[in-house]
Amino acid sequence: MKKLPAEIVASLLAATTIFTPAHLPPWAIFVSWAGTFAAGGPKPDVMKKIWITMPIGAVFACLIVLCFGVAGQHLTGNAFVAAQCVILFSLNATMMSLGRIPALSFVPGMFFGFASYFATLFGNFGPMPGDPYVALAATILMNALGPIYAWLTARFGAHHHHAEQPSVARANAAAS
Repeated sequence: MKKLPAEIVASLLAATTIFTPAHLPPWAIFVSWAGTFAAGGPKPDVMKKIWITMPIGAVFACLIVLCFGVAGQHLTGNAFVAAQCVILFSLNATMMSLGRIPALSFVPGMFFGFASYFATLFGNFGPMPGDPYVALAATILMNALGPIYAWLTARFGAHHHHAEQPSVARANAAAS
């Protein structure tokens, strides 16, 4: 079976995000789709590490939002700002420290989920805009689709490979 150019497959898949229901954040698909390719492509090991780490980032972002809310009920002014700094530092450092566990070592995946959560919540996406728990569910769902889109792109799309110029290929071979 002859494959379509990857640009066509990816563009057809991108067009499907227009039909995303319930005001879910379609761009969260793009974040994890691109992240999958940046991490090495839709291979089983990449898919596993990105699917494990993205929800961790989203959960920690949600915890930050919830803790900011609690702090905002009890503190104002500089004390509130100081509390936000402590909350953000502590939770972000804890999240990143999880990367020391081999199964959770793909810290960029955590930040894909982290950034997607904040954009979902503060962009008022999801079936209940502004609800931190619904934003968490929407983020996790939509981020999970990105690696599937990456796999579909690789499976059904033919990638264009630039041929090296002969002089460059010879110079590279001589340098090795």
